[in-house]
Amino acid sequence: MLQLPPHSLPVAPQVAAVPRQRVPARDDEAGPWHAEAVCRRDEAGLFFAPSKEPTAARLAREEAAKRVCARCPVMIECREHALLQPEPYGVWGGLTAAERRVVLARRRRREVELKNPASAA
Repeated sequence: MLQLPPHSLPVAPQVAAVPRQRVPARDDEAGPWHAEAVCRRDEAGLFFAPSKEPTAARLAREEAAKRVCARCPVMIECREHALLQPEPYGVWGGLTAAERRVVLARRRRREVELKNPASAA
């Protein structure tokens, strides 16, 4: 298990916009996939950054969260949920918020290329 020094242990997010719960509480919010999510048994602090988190601690925490995601049977469904919402914070489906922004930008470029094949050449 990842051991962080006490000063860099994840704590509950201080930003009001960051959800305290990792996955939606109701099926109609995200679909039935969330009931099987491995992260439901983990602390939300692993998936969401505390305010003013040092870079090294953030990277270690995100890698630990991604390891949880890697063993999750609904990782793809979670990732798609986070991309479709889009979820602005945390690790969802094995991707950080920054990684999800990259995926979304690539999808948008691909959609434009498919609509205008002549401009892609």
